[in-house]
Amino acid sequence: MNHTLKISFLVMLFLAWFSPENSWAEDQRPNVILFLVDDLGWSDLGCYGSSFYETPHIDHFAAQSMRFTQAYAACHVCSPTRASILTGKYPARLQLTDWLPGRKDFPFQQLLNAEIEEALPLEEVTLAETLKKHGYRTAHLGKWHLGEEPFGPTQQGFDLQIPQWNKGWPKAGYHAPFEMEGLEEKSGDYLTDRLTDVAEEFLEENQDQPFFLYFSHFAVHDPIEGREDLVRKYEQKRTLLPEEDRPFVLEGNPAANYPLSEDQRSLFLEKSAWSGFKLLPRQTVKIKQRQDNPHFAAMVESVDESLGRILKKLKELNLDQETVILFISDNGGMSAANFGNPQRIIPARSLDRAFSTSNLPLRGAKGWLYEGGIRVPLIIHWPQQKQSSGICEVPVISTDLYPTILELVGIPLLPKQHADGMSLVPLLAGEKELARDVLYWHFPHYSNHGQQSPGGAIRKGDLKLLEYFENDTVQLFHLRDDPGEQHDLAAQHPELVEQLRNQLQSWRSEISATMMSPNPGYLPKP
Repeated sequence: MNHTLKISFLVMLFLAWFSPENSWAEDQRPNVILFLVDDLGWSDLGCYGSSFYETPHIDHFAAQSMRFTQAYAACHVCSPTRASILTGKYPARLQLTDWLPGRKDFPFQQLLNAEIEEALPLEEVTLAETLKKHGYRTAHLGKWHLGEEPFGPTQQGFDLQIPQWNKGWPKAGYHAPFEMEGLEEKSGDYLTDRLTDVAEEFLEENQDQPFFLYFSHFAVHDPIEGREDLVRKYEQKRTLLPEEDRPFVLEGNPAANYPLSEDQRSLFLEKSAWSGFKLLPRQTVKIKQRQDNPHFAAMVESVDESLGRILKKLKELNLDQETVILFISDNGGMSAANFGNPQRIIPARSLDRAFSTSNLPLRGAKGWLYEGGIRVPLIIHWPQQKQSSGICEVPVISTDLYPTILELVGIPLLPKQHADGMSLVPLLAGEKELARDVLYWHFPHYSNHGQQSPGGAIRKGDLKLLEYFENDTVQLFHLRDDPGEQHDLAAQHPELVEQLRNQLQSWRSEISATMMSPNPGYLPKP
């Protein structure tokens, strides 16, 4: 063999040896923990900029992992994003585009909400089913929210489900009694802590075989109920904060016939017609501007403690170097209250139970297509690859988790299944880009949070176009220069608007996205 052929052979041997797909025997594959937090905003962690919430365990974990700064949920509400994680497909491709069972229609809507699948279809080959097929013991702990029986976790590839409760919120809140079948409790238990007890038990019982733990916390979803000792801590911490001139700002509806300008939103905040916390004139709501909610802060710290306990248990069991861990949220933080009932009025004394957090420096909140609704924290820990730590600024999305996990544990990819995801392993291995420059969103519904109008979005490079269905309006932002989405460039760049809009519409047609129809009972508000 000549010198050149010998070098080529050695390179090929090296690549084959270190390729995740070829480096694991079936019974020696890494364990996988997918740690999903509900409604955790992009800036709700210390490592993402929070100075009020304390998350030392997550921050330490992030320092030893790859932290993604431009990671996205596939939707700004929970069920669609969860479906995207378990299938690797955009919610629009699945026709599961709203939280389940979905928002009902009201007369003030110009359009009817699109029909949705009422559960994750059983014909989808979920991430759990694929891992189970390759010898993994699979467990789902916590929130499901992808369909009632017979569409629960044990029909979708999970060997174990605790609790047997498929809805999107804790049945009786975060303090025992929880009233959820399959979850034992004692007086004084706190739900986040109790689920972590169960997770530790699962790790101990399955330490001798590969396992997939989908630890899907109910926290930090409302009801906003913190553990009492931590609430007292943050109540004291809040007293040390300086006075805030404007703890809330007005946010108008960009699809309205006469949307409010930034100057108007600032001016009208002082007027009596825009006082209080309810649906305000001209489709306007208030958005929380500061992280200072003691109950929510306590919930965040409980989640931080939960991850800390899981990491400690893995180390005790000598599994820390054999376990891939992915940490993510399903949508942005709830800094706009839930107005599923449009007549809701929130008393001033109850604000901490209605507004969770602030997503600044991002605009918007859960239920919005602005960055505050869809950009989320994502941290991936790959202990077998020491170079897989640092910060990654490449835009990625929740559909990417499925193929990423498969490649990390050495299972062949399933491109027809995870059709809208790309493996992030190249980024974890040090690459600086993916062979993709466009991401999509589709929400053919009216949102409970902030009463945002239905619409879609496309991000291509640093450009992001938002398209609203009611009045055929658009917004265009340059996210590198304007991550807070304050400067609409649509009027200045009509050619870019046309290009991006055509691409968004072509994508919807390609995947047969369900669109809305006119509301025959439409009664406009005065």
